[in-house]
Amino acid sequence: MLANSHKWFAAGSLLVAIATAIGTPLLAQNANFGKLTLSVGFSPATGMARGNTGGSYSLSTISNRDRRGNFCIGFSDPTPDHILELQTDFSRLKLQVNSPGNQTSLLIQGPDGVIYCADNINGSEDTVVEESSWKSGTYRLWVGSVESGVRLNYTLSVRE
Repeated sequence: MLANSHKWFAAGSLLVAIATAIGTPLLAQNANFGKLTLSVGFSPATGMARGNTGGSYSLSTISNRDRRGNFCIGFSDPTPDHILELQTDFSRLKLQVNSPGNQTSLLIQGPDGVIYCADNINGSEDTVVEESSWKSGTYRLWVGSVESGVRLNYTLSVRE
């Protein structure tokens, strides 16, 4: 009887492990255009990445508003476009999306669940998130287009 209960326990443990692995979102590990890993004093070239918008996933699904009350708008892919790994705390960072003449948006989800959103629909040239007190950890970045399914090339830059 005891041997059978060990088999059932082992089988149950295996099922829990499989269910956990399947239920863990890939969003945490993957990005459409790769990962930026930065520490204080990084070179400007290390803080640059390129990509293109696209998709019909509404970024407002992640959050309607950010921590400052800004609306989170735009359309992207459900998978983050970039992963930003901050190896140290930063007193200030500026993230900028440059897609000349095009309307883009940016949604950033921080390691503590904090959300930052920005767009350039008010006529500004670039989409910019500039904040103080960035904690070390993993940040997921989605770059969106204002219209669903529109592909726009962009350059993302991160500056201290």
